[in-house]
Amino acid sequence: MSIKDSLFNDFPSISSKQWKQKIQFDLKGADYNETLITETLEGINIKPFYHNDSFKQLDIPENDEEFKICQTIFISNDQTANFLAKDALKRGADSIQFIADKKFDFKIVLDDISNVTIYFQLLFLDKEFVFDLINSSGTLKVYLNIDLIGNLVKTGNWFYNNQKDHEILKSILKKETDTSSALGVDVSVYQNAGANTVQQVAYALAHVNEYLNFIHNNEINLVKDINFTFSIGSNYFFEIAKLRAFKYLWKLLLKEYNFNINANLFTQPTLRNKTVYDYNVNMLRTTSESMSAILGGAHVLSNASYDTIFHKKNEFGERIARNQLIVLKEESYLKNNATVHGSYYIEELTFEIANKALKTFKEIEKSGGFVKQLFEGTIQRKINENAQKEQDLFDKGELVLLGTNMHTNLKDRMNQELEIYPFVKKKNHQTIIQPIRAKRLAEKLELNRLKSE
Repeated sequence: MSIKDSLFNDFPSISSKQWKQKIQFDLKGADYNETLITETLEGINIKPFYHNDSFKQLDIPENDEEFKICQTIFISNDQTANFLAKDALKRGADSIQFIADKKFDFKIVLDDISNVTIYFQLLFLDKEFVFDLINSSGTLKVYLNIDLIGNLVKTGNWFYNNQKDHEILKSILKKETDTSSALGVDVSVYQNAGANTVQQVAYALAHVNEYLNFIHNNEINLVKDINFTFSIGSNYFFEIAKLRAFKYLWKLLLKEYNFNINANLFTQPTLRNKTVYDYNVNMLRTTSESMSAILGGAHVLSNASYDTIFHKKNEFGERIARNQLIVLKEESYLKNNATVHGSYYIEELTFEIANKALKTFKEIEKSGGFVKQLFEGTIQRKINENAQKEQDLFDKGELVLLGTNMHTNLKDRMNQELEIYPFVKKKNHQTIIQPIRAKRLAEKLELNRLKSE
């Protein structure tokens, strides 16, 4: 018998019913539900305790490998991008994300880079360029992250038009190799625009289901991987449960198609709660968010610099962000999501989020699918409704961002620090749907403070 077994043999087993009776007695007449039960914006009731005789558990796939540390680089100059990538790999990164808004010389960008995974975020769609990129990637594992619907969501338009975009996608999917993956699903925009955790999981499923239908209808059999980009917020346990719930529901969705497609989870901290004032607190936020991502089962993490919303890319901020992940991985021994298995609270949160997200997903499919609801404005309206609820809580001080709407340092002066514009920019161009825009909670408050400096 182990010491643990012998220790607990000395104490009687207490049921959840007995615990609740004791709590009700100690409340001295106060209502248990009104005093101790908290309802979230997702409609989930948070209980004061969780017990092994009542919690619900799902079969969640665990990661066999350690998470990868990713450095994100925008390609403005091919040689500079190559230098930054090789420097990041020397300093602890083991994967690279390149963002590009125009064609580039991939032979220069990828020169002398080997044995790592490369993620591309192409803000344009060019079939021949992608073909050349696939053919030239060699032994590198490459994720192309082509997301027609994601572009529609963020810009309000297709790249060209619905038909041409999907014809190009079909051609690219048929060119996939064992080392290249074409499809990506950008879920991060929903979180950054104010969607709650249930909505994010449901929209991720509905979003990717459009592609699964397309793959099925066109009998495309080469797709083995899809890359999902999630933004992780600061609601620590909910964010862990969010990724776990998605993993569970992904398995269920694949069974409906009889597909065997791996979901690669690429994660990054949210920008929604990042602040201009008292900006060093952003490091605490990204640390917590990165921990949630790891414990939730993320395969890749690309951390955000503490000053990313108001400073241009800089070596110091990038190094600190990368080192945060190195500390979590190498010194805190947070390698993957195996450590949360069996946690009553997280297991039940996972169940609740998965159950509610599945219900929302089915409602979307019954109404005609995700793209149809985007054109009707239903998805946008529901995200805006939740975002406004969060904004109201922030404005009343019930949703707290330390240093911004609580414990504010009024001596902070930031006007001279703004190298880039940190607020939502209104774009006056014609769109076929209302785009979904990311917006930070502190924007209104910060604009007022900047005006008074």
